[in-house]
Amino acid sequence: MSDVLPGPEPFLSQTAPSALDDLRTRLRATRWPDAPEDAGWALGTDLGYLRDLVAYWADGFDWLAQEAALARLPRFRVPVGGLGIHFVHARAVAPAGPVLPLVLTHGWPDSFWRYSKVIPLLTDPAAHGGDPADAFDVVVPDVPGFGYSQRPTGAPLDSIAVAGLWAELMSVLGYERFGAAGGDIGSHVSRYLALDHPDRVVAVHRTDAGIPLFTGDPEELTPEEREWLAEVAGWGAAEGAYAAMHRTKPQTAAFGLTDSPAGLAAWIVEKLRSWSDCEGDIERSFTRDEILTNITIYWLTETIGSSMRMYRANAAIPPPPSWRAGSTCRPGSPSSRAMSSGRRGPGCDAWRTPPMRRSRNAGTSRRSRSPSRTRRNCARSSGPTAERTPSTESRASPVRR
Repeated sequence: MSDVLPGPEPFLSQTAPSALDDLRTRLRATRWPDAPEDAGWALGTDLGYLRDLVAYWADGFDWLAQEAALARLPRFRVPVGGLGIHFVHARAVAPAGPVLPLVLTHGWPDSFWRYSKVIPLLTDPAAHGGDPADAFDVVVPDVPGFGYSQRPTGAPLDSIAVAGLWAELMSVLGYERFGAAGGDIGSHVSRYLALDHPDRVVAVHRTDAGIPLFTGDPEELTPEEREWLAEVAGWGAAEGAYAAMHRTKPQTAAFGLTDSPAGLAAWIVEKLRSWSDCEGDIERSFTRDEILTNITIYWLTETIGSSMRMYRANAAIPPPPSWRAGSTCRPGSPSSRAMSSGRRGPGCDAWRTPPMRRSRNAGTSRRSRSPSRTRRNCARSSGPTAERTPSTESRASPVRR
């Protein structure tokens, strides 16, 4: 028997006409709830906005055009860890020197689509006014249970397990050393990649680092820290109900969201509006076609339930025994040293802007681009102080991914 593992195969998604007919029939048959006058977005998704969006989804949105655009990306599927993993693998265009591979990991409510705008900026910077020396090879996988990757049939995978799959995926692609970046769930996957594979990950960029859980005496904190934790608690009380549902009873929500496209849209759109710098107008940040492309991927792949279950898996990640009482962040650990560009450029991995998004600016220096160079640890992700310490985003935080 051959020991040669199967390699990546080109992947093309082609939606059956019957699936689109069913979607449109369901959209047109939506039974709408009532809403108090002038409720707007105060109680959740705005009824008037969703009615307009659903009408456009049923009779104006061209999914086949969006699917064709996504098909222009170099997409593949390969068995990794017993699961079929779908991913984009775009190579640097006319590189001027050594090329650093990057693996970019999305979060919720996302898929590989999240990075579709940023891929050409990273692989071909010269075409966008940048330096050819800044080109990367880019790998963008769908997390299992999201997008076009296979759903786990048993227990959902947590961020640690997904990090292990990504390490194997990069080996399959021939990349011994690489950089990792992500936000939301992808932030934690990237962090565990660095913690578990410090000899391979040359740099980490995370757009968020989670919320420190402090159970000690508040008098030990500075006034700024106390103010920050109060803001975080307020944000969680106002915005965190969805995450509590995902962590505790995801299957209950999955029945309705898998059956009703309008319900699915309401669940996702409200978060996109809350987490983006749109000043209350979601279409300042995303076009309707962008919003509906993301939601339609969830609908056609039937992955809303499996995507939510990952919250429950991450909530079960135990703290290490050496955790200092009262805090989830050890000084110097990746959770306490997030890196963010602080910008909202095209394709950036940041839809949400809660109070915890106060982090340092950092990037991958050109010196670290060569995969053969000595590792430059941008996230301080190895060493005696970098334990596998989950922040409350992977435990009981209202914004745990």
